[in-house]
Amino acid sequence: MQGTATPTPAANDTGEGLLELFTVLQRSLDQLVATQGRLVATLILLVVLLLSVVIVPAALSRLRSVTSDRAGDWLQVMADYTPTTIRGVFLRIAQFSMVVLVVVSFLIVWGVLDIVQTVGPYLDGSDQSVLATIQTIVLVMLAFVLSDQMQRWIGRFSQAVTGFTEHQEEILLRLGQVTVFVTIGATIFAVWGIDLSGLLVGAGFLGIVVGLAARQTLGSLIAGFVLMFSRPFTIGDWVLIGEQEGIVTDITVFNTRLENFDGEFVIIPNDRVSDRAVTNRSRKGLLRLTVDIGVDYDTDVDRAMDLAREAMTDIEHVVDSPTPDVVPKDFGDSAVVMELRFWIDHPTPPRKWRAISAVVRGVKATFDEEDIAIPFPQRTLSNRVDAADEKSLEGGVEMRPDGDG
Repeated sequence: MQGTATPTPAANDTGEGLLELFTVLQRSLDQLVATQGRLVATLILLVVLLLSVVIVPAALSRLRSVTSDRAGDWLQVMADYTPTTIRGVFLRIAQFSMVVLVVVSFLIVWGVLDIVQTVGPYLDGSDQSVLATIQTIVLVMLAFVLSDQMQRWIGRFSQAVTGFTEHQEEILLRLGQVTVFVTIGATIFAVWGIDLSGLLVGAGFLGIVVGLAARQTLGSLIAGFVLMFSRPFTIGDWVLIGEQEGIVTDITVFNTRLENFDGEFVIIPNDRVSDRAVTNRSRKGLLRLTVDIGVDYDTDVDRAMDLAREAMTDIEHVVDSPTPDVVPKDFGDSAVVMELRFWIDHPTPPRKWRAISAVVRGVKATFDEEDIAIPFPQRTLSNRVDAADEKSLEGGVEMRPDGDG
């Protein structure tokens, strides 16, 4: 013969006390029946929610400073053996409680929720309801502890792994936190015996609708995760994406932001970034630049090449290794065209143009000193002789104006 569970006096007192508290809260908020009163109450609740974000951390800091002398050693011992900071746990629980209280009060004020009818069956004084409440509190604390520990672990991991960027660290942390809180939330629903099968079916249909309506956004999101972990470029790199060129200022899960050389900010969706060729001019740390220059056909080309190499070697903005080089490139209309090749380190647009300007000035000055001419196109102009005039001149006939005898 199986016995029935008998509520204990302590459980009855706890459940009745909470139910009485909710009843008083319901009765107080039900008095705000007018729309004006509801608006005022809503404004007050929003202010309370905003202040809780500021006041709760300040209060905990003040409490810590007050108790540091009396219980400082005890708190330090507790902190050493606790996987997260005690202040952090209390702060998150207090803020979470304030958010829940404000949301519930808002729903009651606008007549959406009857808290007595909703919460009453769960506070019937049975041992199961008290146990479920305790388990819920423990699970919420566990969620914050796991979140804090995950942040510390990812921070240590990013410092130990070479090339792990801050954006990758942030993405990994957010994914881990979402996983933890979703898992803990589902566990809390299971503790209270709430069936999520209907919610999951509805979420599946909603996911299909949202996926069809926002496929471009989802494509950018997926491409953003791919960019985060493939790392074709990082913040501060000088890149060319399609027809857009500039310095990478930010990489989000939806778009990549560049600052071009005109000071304009360009936002490119990540799905377009993944579909276009990406040229990273900063990845190697070195960039080769070229400048074309022409010398007269009467000039000794080998001597001109040697002088150009020496001129580039003496320029501060040009690196010594790889060494500068000069290559004969083409026969121009009035000159032998040579290509000056040189490298710069830590490439940026300003460094590029400073190096090019220095090379042009340096080679020009060297050629002037050595009397090496840099030719330019020349055009010879002459009067055109009419065909009739040319025949008359050949036949010895004198041309006279019309009307003369």
